[in-house]
Amino acid sequence: MSARLPMKTCLGFGIGTVGVSIMLNAVTAYYPAFMTTVLGQSPEIAGYLMMGAKLYDAVVDMIIGSMSDKSRSKWGRRRPFMLMGAILSAASFLMLFAPPALGQGALIAYMIAAQVIYSTAYSLFAVPYMALPAELTEGFAERTRLLSFRTVFVSIGQMLATAGTAAIIKAGGAGGPAYATMGLVMALVIFGAMTATVLSVPATHAEEAHADAPPPLSLLRQIALMGRNRPYMLLLGAKVFQFLAFASIGSCGLLYLLNVLGVGYGGQILLTSVQNIVTALSMPVWVWSGKKIGKRGTYLIGVFIFCATALSWLAAPHGVANAGLIARGIASGFGSGALILMSISMLGDTMVYDRAITGMGREGLLSSTAAVLEKASFALGVAVLGVFLRAAHYIPTMGGKLVTQPPSAIFALTMGYAVIPAAMFVVNGVFLYLYDLDEGKMAAARRGAAA
Repeated sequence: MSARLPMKTCLGFGIGTVGVSIMLNAVTAYYPAFMTTVLGQSPEIAGYLMMGAKLYDAVVDMIIGSMSDKSRSKWGRRRPFMLMGAILSAASFLMLFAPPALGQGALIAYMIAAQVIYSTAYSLFAVPYMALPAELTEGFAERTRLLSFRTVFVSIGQMLATAGTAAIIKAGGAGGPAYATMGLVMALVIFGAMTATVLSVPATHAEEAHADAPPPLSLLRQIALMGRNRPYMLLLGAKVFQFLAFASIGSCGLLYLLNVLGVGYGGQILLTSVQNIVTALSMPVWVWSGKKIGKRGTYLIGVFIFCATALSWLAAPHGVANAGLIARGIASGFGSGALILMSISMLGDTMVYDRAITGMGREGLLSSTAAVLEKASFALGVAVLGVFLRAAHYIPTMGGKLVTQPPSAIFALTMGYAVIPAAMFVVNGVFLYLYDLDEGKMAAARRGAAA
């Protein structure tokens, strides 16, 4: 299975992440702003809702990952889950941004239900989807090539999730109807992208991939065996701090641009467009770097660029010029390309390595475990940031209106967008520095398994 994958498979696999990116990034970036500037809720409430959904999601991830490992059907063991996820993802995204007119208590109950459906839908698609790279190819470098297509589509998805949504919201007046229109448009894109992947990727079957696997163990025993996979455990540790950083940036990014820099939705469109275009264009550079200096070294270069760019926002003045936004967008987009591509490529490598040292095909379980830690870390970051903003006396509004925020809130938003993410990625880099899975170690594990 280490032969070069056909272009159809690479494109078909990659396009699904457009839907995943919109589900993750649009909700992260716009749900807190929607709740605090349109529905008049405090950022703390928005944070608790998102945290609760992510914690619920953590349980669902493990169930779906284990079920997809054991699934048997003519469609393969991953695609039926992904198709159901595509349908529910579109429906739940619209629910989040087009709520009916309700009183305070009923609105909170509605949002809890919408978040539960959203979280279930996201897991149904994303968990089996992220198990596929380890099954579609055995090639160490070919997996990076496959995932470079995904990273290009990540950029497209993030551009739609940030710049595209901002354009729709701005054109509609930034009120409730504008958010509802955005929700409908993006729900259709989510469904189309996810369904395209389901129809494009080949079916993978447990019997074909792991015909000589030993009898299955209990879920608890399988989790305990993860400790044998040192590269996987180090990658999990790195992901905790990676997603704490992403939660901080995503939750307060738009509020920072609106209230601290004063560049509005136009600044959001410009910054995120530049970031994602550069991320997509950087893929050939990072694929080459991964071959020449290794995936770990390439990732650490991305960490350095990311941290330097994050801290540069401390010097950005109110009303920063477009040139300042573009320069930071280029730097952050370039660094993010290395982070996104290498982190997901290394996750696929650890799944293949796990198969070699345990003899078990449990990519769904490993994918779901990583997703659990990602979401729990993200949920914690969102909730803490919501409490932080409330303690800093952030003033919520309704109807898309903005007010002058107190200095304490300005300070909190600056910390959340610049300092906290940089600090989290420094710790993330320490974990990745200790990561040692390369082609040599992978080959040795396969030789040991064969012997």
